[in-house]
Amino acid sequence: MSLVTDSPVHSSSSDDFAAFLDASLDSASSEEAEDPNQVETQRVKRRKVDNMENIEELQDPTSLAPSLEQTAAKSWERQHQTNLSEEASMTKDACTHPGSFGEMCILCGQRLDADSGVTFGYIHKGLRLENDEIVRLRNTDMKNLLRHKKLYLVLDLDHTLLNSTQLIHMSPQEEYLKSQTDSLQDVSKGSLFMLSFMHMMTKLRPFVRAFLKEASELFEMYIYTMGDRAYALEMAKLLDPQREYFSSRVISRDDGTHRHQKGLDVVLGQESAVLILDDTENAWTKHKDNLILMERYHFFASSCHQFGFNCKSLSELKNDESETDGALVTILKVLKRVHGMFFDELEENLVDRDVRQVLKTIRKEVLKGCKLVFSRVFPTGFQADNHLLWKMAEGLGATCLKELDPSVTHVVSTDAGTEKSRWAVKHKKFLVHPQWIEAANYLWQKQPEENFIVNQTKNP
Repeated sequence: MSLVTDSPVHSSSSDDFAAFLDASLDSASSEEAEDPNQVETQRVKRRKVDNMENIEELQDPTSLAPSLEQTAAKSWERQHQTNLSEEASMTKDACTHPGSFGEMCILCGQRLDADSGVTFGYIHKGLRLENDEIVRLRNTDMKNLLRHKKLYLVLDLDHTLLNSTQLIHMSPQEEYLKSQTDSLQDVSKGSLFMLSFMHMMTKLRPFVRAFLKEASELFEMYIYTMGDRAYALEMAKLLDPQREYFSSRVISRDDGTHRHQKGLDVVLGQESAVLILDDTENAWTKHKDNLILMERYHFFASSCHQFGFNCKSLSELKNDESETDGALVTILKVLKRVHGMFFDELEENLVDRDVRQVLKTIRKEVLKGCKLVFSRVFPTGFQADNHLLWKMAEGLGATCLKELDPSVTHVVSTDAGTEKSRWAVKHKKFLVHPQWIEAANYLWQKQPEENFIVNQTKNP
């Protein structure tokens, strides 16, 4: 039997797989090492026994419907029955080495020298899987997930779900917070936590608990942060104390394959079914089509300073985002719409559908019908149609023009005194600040133009 084909190694059961590896290790380490060949034979036999026991434990007869873990376990048990005879005669030379634990092949037990494949240390320390095996696991999990009408959701931590600050960076106006923190004994009822052992304070974003609860019904969720692993696990405890949303699917910068970048190569989910929620677009250079850009949550003063804002933070103002109309409330509506369109409105075969196309379709409805001309927005000599704001507007469904004509609906400017701005006022067109486009991008709906008035720039 194979650890790969018969163990629950997929994104819906990484905890079970971690436990299984631990059990295999324990059993292997207890054997006497008198004859290396005999030891290897005993290891293979012990894995077969342990693996069958793990599969049986995964199947809960009291469940009303089989979980993804149970479905996968049954699938691997069937594969075991058909592959058992083949394994009996298989030699190490014939093994494809689909992955390794430490330096040992998880299929045949042969010690491997090559440092190939992708590390999945968040599932179990030392686990590496080869590309073909990753594809197989993703395909298996994709079928299980679609059967349960779920997609994947990868969530950033800082400035997306929460905001943290070092205690030494707290401003004098924030000192009052130290007497208002919630108990770490029952974090499920709190939102402001003092983590003294980390010299840190963390504030959960308003609505985050309801957001996670509702999103978990539609998505299998991952945490993915550029923070280190210790920080990621502590934040996961605050957000998910019962481990009902993320399980072991907590990815940190220690688990990534590229420095200063995030990638879906360490997520055991098909890219066509993955949505990403993050406040930093540049962190996902290879997966921008999967990304929903999040408005940053700046609760602490240090967060404002980090991004160059010379203003008071929410904590200093003794204020916070709305629990009923904040950023997470808005994004949850978007996620529900994407999920609904993916499963209920597309005509393609279910396995051929792509969440990235759904996301593009919904985005293009935001400013559909708007025709924009920009005035004094881009640097002199800059090619306008290469500017981020121009591309953002087109991504939201607007048509961007370089010259005025009667069909123009909006002039986007930072100065009401320009020729194009005066034309807009004269012809009763909308004159809006560039932030009008940015707000529509974050909120996924067209914003009232009167909230983005352009003032005339005074001459020095």
